[in-house]
Amino acid sequence: MPRHKIVFLNFITLFIFFVISLTGPKLLAQETAASSSAAVIENTTEAAAEDEDEGFDEEFEDEFGTAEQEVFDPLSGYNRVMTDFNDGFYLFVLDPVARGYRWVLPEPGRRGVKNFFHNLFFPLRFVNNVFQLKAQNAGEELLRFTINSTIGILGVWDPAKEWFGLEAHEEDFGQTLGYYGVGGGFHVVLPFLGPSNLRDMFSLYPEMQMDPLNYVEHRFYNFPKQEGEYLGVSRQTLQEVDFTLLRTINRESFRIGQYENLKKDAIELYPFLRDVYEQNREKLIKE
Repeated sequence: MPRHKIVFLNFITLFIFFVISLTGPKLLAQETAASSSAAVIENTTEAAAEDEDEGFDEEFEDEFGTAEQEVFDPLSGYNRVMTDFNDGFYLFVLDPVARGYRWVLPEPGRRGVKNFFHNLFFPLRFVNNVFQLKAQNAGEELLRFTINSTIGILGVWDPAKEWFGLEAHEEDFGQTLGYYGVGGGFHVVLPFLGPSNLRDMFSLYPEMQMDPLNYVEHRFYNFPKQEGEYLGVSRQTLQEVDFTLLRTINRESFRIGQYENLKKDAIELYPFLRDVYEQNREKLIKE
């Protein structure tokens, strides 16, 4: 081989060796750093995953523990039986009657009946708004009653809402007691009336005293009563029952299907209805 070619090959070999000697350590360091970074990332990912799993487990345990908190329900056995009774009564008696009533009476007529009874129960709403120091709401209730009882023809029509935008403010004695911090107490299911609690159950008495459909004069000191007085009280009592049934059936005619849609998501009917009732009452009291 010619001498100049040997010299050139030696020069190329030295140059390649020189380049490798310069870049080799850097490449090795980069590979080592990359490996270390990959290991760190992998360890960090695993640690984060473990922390996430631990956090999920703790959160799940907290939720599970909250779900398993026992509700003070000393009447649970009775409440379950009464819930089944009310459920059967609604499905086989009240709902078919309300559907038939809806088929017979068109919606404008049923709306007029609903407005009439709602206007009639003005005293209950007004007094409880006053008790809760809701002066504006009480004033609007008074205006609604005045307008609907006159222009609205005894409340059959609701011009207070349609013309003046005055909304009703639904309040009862149970909400008033809750407003002042009285707790609900344990749950009670009432026959025909449905879910309630100790506070709302005792609130039924003052509501009955203010119920316009329950104005019966009881004169226990006038004993013995004449036969005509007994018959008069009986007729009045029957009229009250008739009005109460009409109000209930008319009200349910606007709610057909709602109860079925509500309970279709229930695993157990009684605890589901109990929780729905208690949560709804707490929401109404806070409003």
